[in-house]
Amino acid sequence: MKINEKILKLRKEKNFSQEELGNKINVSRQTISKWETGESNPDFDKIIPLCEVFSITADELLKDDACLGEGLKKDNTVNKKRKALFICSSVFLYFLAFILLMTLSEIGINEYIYIPIFFTLIAVATVILIYYNITKDYKEKKKRRRNKYFNVISGILGLLTVIIYFIVSFMTYSFEITWIIFIVYALLLKIIELIFILRGDLYEE
Repeated sequence: MKINEKILKLRKEKNFSQEELGNKINVSRQTISKWETGESNPDFDKIIPLCEVFSITADELLKDDACLGEGLKKDNTVNKKRKALFICSSVFLYFLAFILLMTLSEIGINEYIYIPIFFTLIAVATVILIYYNITKDYKEKKKRRRNKYFNVISGILGLLTVIIYFIVSFMTYSFEITWIIFIVYALLLKIIELIFILRGDLYEE
């Protein structure tokens, strides 16, 4: 069992809310949430206070965890770098695709050359985002439920996106362009998810 799973299990056994546990060891509720979801790990100066609150030893909290000692900090750094690499790569490819589309069309390059390049870059960027989200969600799936408000917002946003897509498409008959609306939807959804993550409210307690 990993340390994030142990913290979640021990907190529920003690019937503490995330806020109550945070108050006992002088950290925010958002910090507790990140520990429990595996987004970050407790700093070394918080290990002993956690053990005192849960009435266990440091060995009991840390043993059998894949990240011991320096490994805790190293694994967290690797995860952050991997996340940044995925996101930066996809954003870069999206921008590159649109820059090439505008540049090559302006200088008169045949559309049969730049259109396939544009769609290829968009496809690669989208695959990178999908792969990142699938692998991330697979590690966390079934452990916690997403915030009901986030689910409602994402559902409404998805429905509005489909409605807007059909309205704009049939009004302009530009089906070859209006699909970009779904890219905007995906980016908006990621921004909303990021807001919930920063608030520490993406998952229900």
